[in-house]
Amino acid sequence: MPHSIPSGTQPPGSVASSVGKPSSRSRGRPSGRPSQLFRNLHSKFASIPMIFVALVIFLGGSIWTVVYSFTNSRLLPRTNFVGLDQYERLWGSARWIVSIQNLAIYGILSLVFSLVIGFVLAALMDQKIRFENVFRTIFLYPFALSFIVTGLVWQWVLNPEFGIQAIVRSLGWTTFEFNPVYDADLVIYGILIAGLWQGTGLVMCLMLAGLRGIDEDIWKAARVDGIPMWRTYLFIVIPMMRPVFITTLVIIGAGIVKLYDLVVAQTSGGPGNASEVPAKYVYDYMFQAQNLGQGFAASTMMLLTVAIIIVPWAYLEFGGRKRG
Repeated sequence: MPHSIPSGTQPPGSVASSVGKPSSRSRGRPSGRPSQLFRNLHSKFASIPMIFVALVIFLGGSIWTVVYSFTNSRLLPRTNFVGLDQYERLWGSARWIVSIQNLAIYGILSLVFSLVIGFVLAALMDQKIRFENVFRTIFLYPFALSFIVTGLVWQWVLNPEFGIQAIVRSLGWTTFEFNPVYDADLVIYGILIAGLWQGTGLVMCLMLAGLRGIDEDIWKAARVDGIPMWRTYLFIVIPMMRPVFITTLVIIGAGIVKLYDLVVAQTSGGPGNASEVPAKYVYDYMFQAQNLGQGFAASTMMLLTVAIIIVPWAYLEFGGRKRG
């Protein structure tokens, strides 16, 4: 009598034959992962307004500015192309040369001193000192002020009649001189002091956040090995904080390129044109001198300067990493 096969089971041959056959459920579905294009659709749809703004406003406005920099537009834009005339006038202007020199001095010194002072303050705060929250608030408070307020405050502080110079002279040092706001050779350094006073607190907080993210075991291992603290910071901690430093450099660089309101509030570009900066040059020619062509040319040179700095960095940062 043949053995009956229990319900729900299959003969041995039928199992082997069904291994290579796709099930009816998976027959209509692609075998691999979903295409990269269709992943995270919600995030991609949410980013459409940002992409639209970037393409239309930023990229479109930049192209429009570059195109009209080759015209002789005055009060209103007009398509009367004059070649490189605006750029020849720009680089033949002593005012533009002074503004470039000032931006270079301010930018280099601001980057160096902001990073050094901010990191040193963050390292001191990271030692679990008493009243840390109070000190952190004091250092960060100037960043809450606008550049206009900062410029006016430091204009008063550096005023020779009732500022630092007057206070020191009232203490007996009658020959003391500290007058950067009204000295054409020192005025950019007076602006630098105000900029550092306002921005160093933010750099300190960014660096402190990076230091607090370092694993405590690294510090313990360094102490066990007898490595001096300065060597631990220099060769271990700082390389680990590379993303924090990159973020900080981007923030500081953005503030340097758009330096305008601090100069206007503190010196109005004076004495003479000694504290002129490119952003003020662009504003004055576009909205006061009613020379859009010259303002567009200066804006294009600022954009080119930023591109020369950003493009190589982005290539080394992202292109090299992808190849590796």
